[in-house]
Amino acid sequence: MLTPGQTLKAQLATDAPVVGLMATDHAWPSLVEICQRSGLDYLIVDCEHGNFSAELVSHICQIGRLANFPVLVRTISCEETVVRRIIDLGPCGILIPCVESTEQLDQVREAVFMPPRGRRRPGGMGNYWVPNFQYNTWKNDFEDHFIVIPQIESKTGVENVEAIAAHPLVTAVGLGPYDLSADLGCCWNPEHEQFLATLDHIKSVADAVGKKVWAGCDGPALRAKGYTFLWVGTATSILTNALSQVVQNLKASVDGLSIGMETPPPA
Repeated sequence: MLTPGQTLKAQLATDAPVVGLMATDHAWPSLVEICQRSGLDYLIVDCEHGNFSAELVSHICQIGRLANFPVLVRTISCEETVVRRIIDLGPCGILIPCVESTEQLDQVREAVFMPPRGRRRPGGMGNYWVPNFQYNTWKNDFEDHFIVIPQIESKTGVENVEAIAAHPLVTAVGLGPYDLSADLGCCWNPEHEQFLATLDHIKSVADAVGKKVWAGCDGPALRAKGYTFLWVGTATSILTNALSQVVQNLKASVDGLSIGMETPPPA
């Protein structure tokens, strides 16, 4: 059986849409099953902005592993000890915020790979699924399938995107549209000419090295532009929008019924 990391990488190697969800404000273990049952392809637990305990994140990653459903984690930074600690929790990949250089990715490589390729010391509560921590086992079962997505969120990141996208550790290039628009001076104007041109540039660079661009949240518009690695929003925003629609529909039905009851029958 393929591991979740292998499964997601295999999906990304095709032109089929790969669609996921971000959990930023709220995350809970059964969210993995909800994502899987809804037809989503992956879940990202946001530890950059979310206030989640290591125990909770490890449980979510464990359930993902047992359900063969890809769970990734967004880190606080690319600093080696931060990444190493996140890997201890058992995700099949990481989303790294505000990457601006290949040197930052080299730090990540040190945290992912065991010697002689890196400096990782294997272990952690989320990695009991690995049969042992011998070099060949860790490399074949973990390192070779680990997913790394650096987010481009600044002008400096855009200036260095060719080298970032080509880095051998990178699985796909991530967009950080809000922060990027702020650094470009057009926050938040998603239709600004410079912003759109920058996104087109990032995508063309990624396409040139055969890598997908991870993007959200306007799925239909992004699909129309050729993006296939998508996220649909956060768990909180999706739930809020769905509940709002249910409430609006119910109130509209009640209002319509009331109007109908108050209208006298025809003579």
